Amino acid sequence: MLVLGVDPGSIATGYGLVEKQGHRMVCIHSGVIGSSKKTPFHERIHHIFQSAVEIMNHYRPAELAIEDVFFAKNVKSALKIGHARGAVLIGAVQCGVKIHEYTPLEIKKSVVGYGRATKEQVHTMVQMILNLKESVTYDTSDALAAAICHLNWAKYDIRK
Repeated sequence: MLVLGVDPGSIATGYGLVEKQGHRMVCIHSGVIGSSKKTPFHERIHHIFQSAVEIMNHYRPAELAIEDVFFAKNVKSALKIGHARGAVLIGAVQCGVKIHEYTPLEIKKSVVGYGRATKEQVHTMVQMILNLKESVTYDTSDALAAAICHLNWAKYDIRK
């Protein structure tokens, strides 16, 4: 099963496609949907939507794993992330991709074994699990972590 993991952000939205091949997980493709801070917010959100649809139409993932809404101290930042998240969710619905949402705690626990893991720990474990030869950005490793989390949960069929 091919899973698209997404780490939404209004300036940088990380994404990663992970597939289970036997007993190992393989990164098929990953990257960042980026925009300049100077680009008007509504254009950035539209760009995220369009890019997400292009990725889904090109790779045809069966399912999407995305970080669930979380509480943040900075309300303005949380709202902007929510808009980016919404753009990806609408794209998934349009493309017929099944959506699964995970809390940051669930993702970190699934990848690192500890729900309060740091970004650096998640990054390192993602690189090890997927045997990545080149380093990826934190946005990308967070997206790949969401996909890994889903593939770990999906094998138990608990959340369906």
